[in-house]
Amino acid sequence: MAITKVVCGIILKDHLVLICRRKPEKSLGGYWEFPGGKVENGESYEESLLREVIEELNLKVKIKRHFFNTVYHYENGAIELISFICETENIATESADHDQLEWVKVDDLLNWKLAPADIPIAKKLIEKFQTGNSKEL
Repeated sequence: MAITKVVCGIILKDHLVLICRRKPEKSLGGYWEFPGGKVENGESYEESLLREVIEELNLKVKIKRHFFNTVYHYENGAIELISFICETENIATESADHDQLEWVKVDDLLNWKLAPADIPIAKKLIEKFQTGNSKEL
C-alpha cells in the first residue's frame, strides 16, 4: 500500500504555535492538527506547504527548516507526515478547512485532541522546548 505524503507547518509566533481543528464533516473531524496538506505531483515538500498554508489560512509563512517526519497508519491508509518549522509576521484568523484556530503554548500541545499522526511531532517539539533546544527552531 502506498504511503500518502503530507506536509505540515509548525508555525511559531511569540513562543506560541498554531493548531487548527478539522471541521466535523471532514475525516478526523474535531481533531486538532498542524496546518498543511497532501503533496501534489511535481511539488517539492516546501512548495506544497507554502501552497497549502495560503489555500487553507490565507497566510504567508517563511519556512526555516525541516523538523521531523513520522509515519502513521490510519484505517484507510498510511501517511508520512513531514513537518517544517515556520514563522510568520501575520495572524491567521480563519480557515477554509478548519472550524477553529488556536495559538497555544508548545508545552500545552498534548492537552489538545491532536490527530494521531501529529502527536509524535508535538512530543518532539515539546522535548525541544523543555530541554532548552528551542533556539534551534
